[in-house]
Amino acid sequence: MPHPIHIGVGGWTYEPWRGSFYPSGLRQADELAFAARALTAIEVNGTYYGTQKPETFRRWAGEAPQGFVFALKAPRFATARRKLAEGGDSTRRFLASGLAELGPKLGPINWQLPPTRQFDADDMAGFLDLLPDRLEGLPLRHAIEARHESFACDAFTTLLRDRGLAAVQAADSPYPEIDAATAPFAYLRIMGTVEGEEHGYPAKDLDRWADRIRDIARQRELFLFVISGHKIANPAAALALLRRL
Repeated sequence: MPHPIHIGVGGWTYEPWRGSFYPSGLRQADELAFAARALTAIEVNGTYYGTQKPETFRRWAGEAPQGFVFALKAPRFATARRKLAEGGDSTRRFLASGLAELGPKLGPINWQLPPTRQFDADDMAGFLDLLPDRLEGLPLRHAIEARHESFACDAFTTLLRDRGLAAVQAADSPYPEIDAATAPFAYLRIMGTVEGEEHGYPAKDLDRWADRIRDIARQRELFLFVISGHKIANPAAALALLRRL
């Protein structure tokens, strides 16, 4: 494809994956290294709940092969507040916590908004202007995960397009799927894996997703994460997509 494709899951520490995704007997300390060689990206959820240390980011980078990327969920302290535009301190603390230690393995940052957050053009513009495009010489890519239907509007996508930021596409879920090319990359989170399907999705749905991934990658770099749903099957779904591609 003309542009890179990165496919993975959310996190790597999940007990039911031991013996299903992870081989029986694999040390828990080796799970990241295994996942990073089976998949091509992981969305880190831990950064949403708490600050990580620079040495943690450095260790993650060391355990992943060249070409692998970590997408990071931004902290809730920056996104779950009454006024987003007033979150400058939280945003700066997060960016200064050691992200640059990931180097070229730093993928997009997902700024996930609460489902109750409604679109406010002025507040959103102020928030987006807090997001820098570089960190210690490293280019930054930002994606906004808006989970309220009021964001499915031209005003929101215009704000993103003017700044080269992406809208997270939440698919197979109750959240609005904002499918707009506003950045040089696409960020998808698909949430429809179900119990009873060996690979999380029926084969026809995996074929459909593979076709859609190819279409997007003709125009933009793509990051796709299999999230939520029947979580135990998410690695199998990601692997099935990678095989199709």
